[in-house]
Amino acid sequence: MSAELRLALKRLIVESCDKDVAPESIADDDFLFGPEAPLQLDSLDALQVSMAIKKVYGLRLPDSKETRRIMTSV
Repeated sequence: MSAELRLALKRLIVESCDKDVAPESIADDDFLFGPEAPLQLDSLDALQVSMAIKKVYGLRLPDSKETRRIMTSV
């Protein structure tokens, strides 16, 4: 995956989950979900990310659990 795509995904996550962090500060291998994750995303965030991915990239992710599995990290 290109560096540009990774940064675009980080921006999408930050914007869709309304987090007050710089996308550039998220490491590619940081966990995105759970209490130990820097962003501490939850199931509602997974739904928001899923909807944003569908809107921007036209990809449909099946459900929030699957989104959380797929989006363990960038």
